[in-house]
Amino acid sequence: MTAASFAHVRAWVFDLDNTLYPPSARLFDQIEVRMTDYVMHALNVPHDAANHLRDLYWKRYGTTLAGLMAEHDVDPGPYLSTVHEIDLSHLSPDPVLASRILALPGRKIVYTNGCEPYARRVLDARGLTRVFDAVYGVEHANFLPKPQQAAFEAIFALDGLSPIEGAMFEDDPRNLAAPHAMGMCTVHVAPDPAPHDHIHHHTTDLSAFLSHLT
Repeated sequence: MTAASFAHVRAWVFDLDNTLYPPSARLFDQIEVRMTDYVMHALNVPHDAANHLRDLYWKRYGTTLAGLMAEHDVDPGPYLSTVHEIDLSHLSPDPVLASRILALPGRKIVYTNGCEPYARRVLDARGLTRVFDAVYGVEHANFLPKPQQAAFEAIFALDGLSPIEGAMFEDDPRNLAAPHAMGMCTVHVAPDPAPHDHIHHHTTDLSAFLSHLT
């Protein structure tokens, strides 16, 4: 990886969960419990069936919410509020990461399949609130989730972002396929590499990776 391969980038797009905080924080352990509980009550099914549907819809539609909306006409608002009411007290600020993101030339945004209020809570806990120019949740794409290209197109149009001048940082390799197809530089942020043609770079440490770009 060389800084030269990012010389054209003027729009830096970051996923939130397991990207702007380490996977060791295990926030999704809390979220998945709340998702399963929500499916149980919304569909009146037992725990095991609810947990199966949670995982099935995530794999089939990109998010559990998208599956619930498509197959059960679930209202997304209460769902998003409920499943993201989790404890963030164990997250800590990362001033080094903040400074490295701030040093990137151009516009910096967060785009998550979660909702904006949750994203802003996480950013606040990580000391990243003032780092980003905008924060977009799934609601800004009319609840279309990544990895659907139409979701990315909606967010980028809303932001006025040119994909060919952009870089996308994501922990889920599925969510890098559409950005790659749109002309973005793609960076997989995860403990283990995922060898796909649509992934240009892989890193286990986002902050260290960014340190080489400025």
